[in-house]
Amino acid sequence: MSFQNLIGKTAPSITLQNYDGESYTFTPGAKGLPSVIFFYPESGSFICTKEACQFRDAIAEKDTFKPGSVEIVGISPDPVEKQKKFVEKEKLTYPVLSDTSKETFKAYGIGKGVLGLVPVARVTFVIDKKGIVRDALDATINYGAHSKFVEKWLAKLESE
Repeated sequence: MSFQNLIGKTAPSITLQNYDGESYTFTPGAKGLPSVIFFYPESGSFICTKEACQFRDAIAEKDTFKPGSVEIVGISPDPVEKQKKFVEKEKLTYPVLSDTSKETFKAYGIGKGVLGLVPVARVTFVIDKKGIVRDALDATINYGAHSKFVEKWLAKLESE
């Protein structure tokens, strides 16, 4: 299954460990808010750090990203210990989850990135307040495209 097959369908619920090692369940649409789930290859790498910090900064600076307007979750295959260091160092303000088994990557149809050279692709999903996947962006190299993609979708969802 490809991640594009989820567009127009209900997004799978997630239960993974967060950066503190606690079980975190995320059910898109359960709070009646749009959701953004971004999958990335490696916490602490240059491009992944840039992407994660763009989401952090958008939450601080843009009304459409404010808590209570959208739920944002980041997921990588890194272990909890690495996620914790990453979240603390970069002062991330949203849940960052560990999927070492890559079961959630599989559930969302995410394979390898950059012609198979990167263990997992960088994919961002925009999910509406009913839990339906509206769109997804696969841009493993272009980290800057993700927050812009989400910003356009959040504006569209707000006007619906």
